[in-house]
Parts: sequence; structure tokens; C-alpha cells
Amino acid sequence: MERKWWTLIAVSVATFMLLLDITVVNVALPSIRADLNASFTDLQWVFDAYTLTLAALVLTAGSLADRLGRRRTFVAGLLIFSVASLLCALAPDPTFLNLSRALQGVGGAVMFAVSLALVAQEFTAGRERGTAMGVYGATIGVAVAVGPLIGGVLTDSLGWESIFYLNVPIGVAAIAVTYLKLRESRDPNATRVDWPGVATFSIALFLLVLALIRGNTEGWGSALIVSLFVGSALLLAAFVVVELRVAEPMLPLGLFRRHAFTGVQLAAFAVSSSLFALFLYLTLYLQNYLGLSPLAAGVRYLPVTALSFLVAPIAGVLLSRVQARAMLAVGLAGIGVGLLLMAGIAADDEWTTLLSGFLVTGAGVGLINPVIADVAVSVVPKERSGMAAGINDTFRQVGIAVGIAVWGAIFVGRGADRVRELTAGTAASAGARPRELIEAASSGSLPEVLAAVPAEGRQQVADAAREGFLSGLNTVLVLGGVISLVGAALALWLVRESEIDREAPEPEPATV
Repeated sequence: MERKWWTLIAVSVATFMLLLDITVVNVALPSIRADLNASFTDLQWVFDAYTLTLAALVLTAGSLADRLGRRRTFVAGLLIFSVASLLCALAPDPTFLNLSRALQGVGGAVMFAVSLALVAQEFTAGRERGTAMGVYGATIGVAVAVGPLIGGVLTDSLGWESIFYLNVPIGVAAIAVTYLKLRESRDPNATRVDWPGVATFSIALFLLVLALIRGNTEGWGSALIVSLFVGSALLLAAFVVVELRVAEPMLPLGLFRRHAFTGVQLAAFAVSSSLFALFLYLTLYLQNYLGLSPLAAGVRYLPVTALSFLVAPIAGVLLSRVQARAMLAVGLAGIGVGLLLMAGIAADDEWTTLLSGFLVTGAGVGLINPVIADVAVSVVPKERSGMAAGINDTFRQVGIAVGIAVWGAIFVGRGADRVRELTAGTAASAGARPRELIEAASSGSLPEVLAAVPAEGRQQVADAAREGFLSGLNTVLVLGGVISLVGAALALWLVRESEIDREAPEPEPATV
């Protein structure tokens, strides 16, 4: 078999492992909460600890890969991710788990930064690369499709720890294939790493997410939250200054003068901050509100995941025939419409109220994943593909991290307001009690909280908490749909086919 196919296999296996880990964690969250006594905030950090480190380091990882060698760096990422997965499985408490998830993000950053660059260096631009990106997109679809089911089966039968143990043998296999079959490559013009950029960007992103997650608890006007927002803004401004002045910036701002480059980053951010970030809250609805088991919740995700899997290869074929901006716009619009279809959940609804939305969003995701992957590395010179892939993955992960935090803040805030309205004049409406009830309903600990409520008022408080949960969920679903629709409009406006490399590259000079 040719080397390029081994490269695609190695990248697909690694991507499968990364995405499988994310999707299986979704359905395992309630079990993690029960076993580790985790709070609603802890559950948010299970995702954000991973996405924050990944988003903060993926650009640096791309630069290191261009300098030190992409194959070597890819193997390092696989190793770190596999070890961190083992630590996650052994976690005795939420703090240890989330620190291990952060380490997973380090390994994930390296793997994400290099994966698309490895594919781009082996497959020529045009139909051949489109086919490869279709396979890559199908891999994403398979991981998303089987993830909830595997997570449900493993969690129900072996415990949530098994979802992390699963990564270890997959990681070992991927390392073996990478060492034996892939060729080394690097950018001969790569120089030093932009450490000031890494520091300012990483800390700014952490302060922003921390402020969003803690805002409802501390008070949005409190000195702590205001200071976190101000600190984040100042560091982001400092990051821009650094990137404009350093010789080798981690994020060359000049690239954003190319409209297609800007458009594909915004498309990646839109889908990640809308649908992917909202999967956390949809899972909490399926398991903690409807009371479904991890396996049952995984089965309910099949419509969205199966459509994603089936559409992705078709999108790969269409890449060389249909304009990228049209595919991006249609896919993002589909995701936006799907999220709006999911909204409006009533107290007596079953999971089937989500079905139409699941089908539409699944088709939308399947359509845009290969397009984003292809355009991300086709709008820059080939030797900068590592950096381009890293930038695109940064926008994806920033979208998920910020999305989870923003939706969590709105979800709890809107839900608490609804609880306060429904329990006006009772002890349940006082102080932080409404927020605590929403967090309890979200994390699955509402029965324990209700046990402390006087029996005569317990049913009213329970109904208010559940109604508040739905009010918050419906609000974030609508807002997520709007974000995706805005992303569709921006992609249609910005992405220009003339700026995308669709020509076969010049042949390499013959060796003597």
C-alpha cells in the first residue's frame, strides 16, 4: 500500500481516538458526577479543561511540528494523550480528573495541529485531496456515530473509567503505524516559537472562560468577575500587539486579509460554539431530565451521528465540483435550523421532540466537516499547512470552550430567573437558591436537594426546578441556532473560490 494511504490511516485513527473520547464522555457525565461527587461546574470543566489547553497550545504545536518534524511531533502527541487518558481513568476526584483532561488537551493539541498537515503533504490539491478529506470527514462521522453507543455500553457495563482506558491500545497502535509507515517532513524556513504569544493568548482565554463559568455564582458585577474580564481583554490586546511585532508570530494576522481564510475560521468557530458546545446540555436533558441510561442516551444520538457519517463522504466528492462557500453556508444553515427545531421543549415531551433537529443538524455537520478541513489547508502555501491546520483547530476548540461557558452562564441564569418567578414568595426564590436548584437539576442531584425542602412545598419546588431547566435549555438552543445561521451568512460572504488552491502543485525536482 502506498505511503499516502498509511498516512491517512494513521491520521484517521488518531482523529477517531480524539473524537471518540469527546463523544463517549458526553454520555458518561452523569456517572462521573455520581461516582466523584462532581458539581455542575465540575462537569463543565471536564470539557473546558481539555478544550482550553488544546486551544491554547495547538498553534504552538503546529509551529513546533514545522520546525522539529511533523511525524516526530505527532508521535509525541499520541503518547501524551494516551498517558493522560490512563490518568483520567484512575482519577479519584473531580480535580484530578480535570487536571488529567488538561494534559489530554496538550496531547490533543499536538495531534490536531499535525494531522491535516500530514494529509496535505501526501495528497495533491484537487480531487485527490478531496477524496482524502472525505475519508477524514467520514472518520469524524464514525467517531461521532459510535461514540455515544460505545460510551453507553462501556459506562453501563464496566464503568465510566473504561471510556478512558479505551484510548491506550488505540494510541499504541497509532504510534506503531506512524513510526513504521509515515515519512518525516518539516518547514525548512521555520524558526523560533512565539512564546510571548502563547503566554498572552493562553492566559487571556483561561481568564475569559473562568469568568463565564463563575459569573452566576460570584455575581456578574462582582470585583472578581469584572477583573477577570478586564484582564482577559487586556491580555488579548497584548496578544495582538505581540503578533504584529514578533518576527515569527504564532498567529500571522496578515493571513486574515485573505477572505477565504477568515471565512473558514469563522465557520469552524460557528459550528463548534453552537452544536458541539450544546451537546453537553442536550446530554444533561436526556439523562438527568428524562432519566435515560448512558446506553439509552447513546442510542438517541444515532440519528444525528448516522446522518453525519453518511453525508461526509458525499461532501468529500463534491469538494472538487461545488463551491466551498455554498457547501459551508448550506451546512451551517442546516445546523442552525436543526437547533431551532430542537428548541421549544415542553415538560411532557419525550426525546422524539429532538428527532427532526437531530436529522437536520447531522446532515449539516456531515456536509461541512470535510469542507472546513480541506479549505483550512488549501488557502495557504503548502509549507505553512501545519500552521494553517493549527489555526483552524484553535478556532474549533476556542468555539467549544467559550461556547460551553457562555451557554452554561445563560442556561443557569435564565433557568434561575424562571425558578424565581415560579416560587415567588417562598424560601426557594431567595438568594442563590434558584441557581442552586438549576445546577442540581442539571447535574442530577435534584432529589438530594429536594430532601431538604419541607414536604408541603417540595412538589412546587421540584416543578419549578424542572421548568427552569427547560427554560434555560430552550434559550441556549435558540441562541445556538442563531450563531450557526450567522456563521452561514459570513461563510457565504467571505469564502472565495479564487483564493483556494485547486491546482495540482508543481512536481518535485528529481533527485540525483
